[in-house]
Amino acid sequence: MPDFNQMIIAPSLLAADWANLGQECRRALAAGGDWLHLDVMDGHFVENISYGPTFVHHVRRSVPEAFLDVHLMIEHPDQYLQDFIDAGANNISIHLEPEYDTSATLKRIHDAGISAGLAINPATPLNSAEPFLDQIDLLLIMTVVPGFGGQKFMEPETMPKVVEACQMRSNRNLSFHIEVDGGIDGNTSGIAARNGANVFVAGTSVFQAEDMAAALAAMRQD
Repeated sequence: MPDFNQMIIAPSLLAADWANLGQECRRALAAGGDWLHLDVMDGHFVENISYGPTFVHHVRRSVPEAFLDVHLMIEHPDQYLQDFIDAGANNISIHLEPEYDTSATLKRIHDAGISAGLAINPATPLNSAEPFLDQIDLLLIMTVVPGFGGQKFMEPETMPKVVEACQMRSNRNLSFHIEVDGGIDGNTSGIAARNGANVFVAGTSVFQAEDMAAALAAMRQD
């Protein structure tokens, strides 16, 4: 069973300099990042467009050793799933909110031999995800409204869900990481950790820091 007390930091490439993609990936890992987080947005499920499986493939080629945490903020994750599996994702997180067969899609991710995550937006109650908690390796609780980087951490709306997810995991003897994404920095990572999160996605606060290694180290201080 994974050690849920171990902090995992996943720098988000949404905030990286894409003109120097390979260098940025290596810089984030060398500075102390554990995973690389890739936010895929389709302009339908969220009001922004980012990148697709080809981008993930290029990241995989640039850093073959990296754990790629792919977050599909898209309307039809079931339709595009195989493309991201083939691109080299190690974890694929799909959202609960769109209408598709969530269980079947999680099973397809596991059948491909990779980790499966389920993501929920700030407005989505945790009990909506409860039927799927025994089918996942990671629960991603969005701490901002998804779509754009640099937003403010939504503590009152999201931290009770982190606490509740920890309780559900313990009560049902389940095994899944609890990941938070949105407004994560040296201060808010500590808040989320104290509530029970152990995976932290950080974009702007890491890639725009004067000293990336120091910014990542500050997240581990609490």
